Amino acid sequence: MMADGNRQHVSQGFGQALDPFTLERARRGDMRAFEVIYGVYGKACYNLALRILGEPAAAEDIVQDVFLKLMDTIGSYRGDAPFGAWLKRMAANATIDRLRLDRRQGVDDPDALFASMGAADPPADAMVDAWTLLQRLPARARAVIVLHQMEGYTHRELAELFGQTESYSKSVLSRALQRLHATLDEAPSQAGVGTPVIPHV
Repeated sequence: MMADGNRQHVSQGFGQALDPFTLERARRGDMRAFEVIYGVYGKACYNLALRILGEPAAAEDIVQDVFLKLMDTIGSYRGDAPFGAWLKRMAANATIDRLRLDRRQGVDDPDALFASMGAADPPADAMVDAWTLLQRLPARARAVIVLHQMEGYTHRELAELFGQTESYSKSVLSRALQRLHATLDEAPSQAGVGTPVIPHV
């Protein structure tokens, strides 16, 4: 991937706009334009993959795959949605495809997905953060939480990503949130400062 010195450390996530001039240059194959795009969205791609996969090396692989694919597919971007949203979809697809290739994560039954986890263990410290809680979930459950709760994906969109029904997405989300709440309920009762807010469904 591009060297750190070429990155523009101005990333504000996938919501940041890309100027039309850079987009047009990238369409013509200008590598400097792709470096600008990487500087704008590279960190967002990495963070999305890391939240779901939980492994920095795997997240780096996703970023590399996404931007290599972008060089071949940027011509298919029609402008129907903001460029960042289009690229986020590409990153999400690549991450979910990675989960599908991992047989350990290839569980299509929501009940079976959580069956091997056992009882919810309380965190050792009441000052638990959201990242620590997410790491306790199966990767597919993390993906649903991250994409639905943090990235705004609908259950229909998640169903398309996973090749499942909307009820599958809803069921995994419900079980994942129940699991997170159960873990928090077992935490030591302290001031609660720093404890993440987990929405109910």
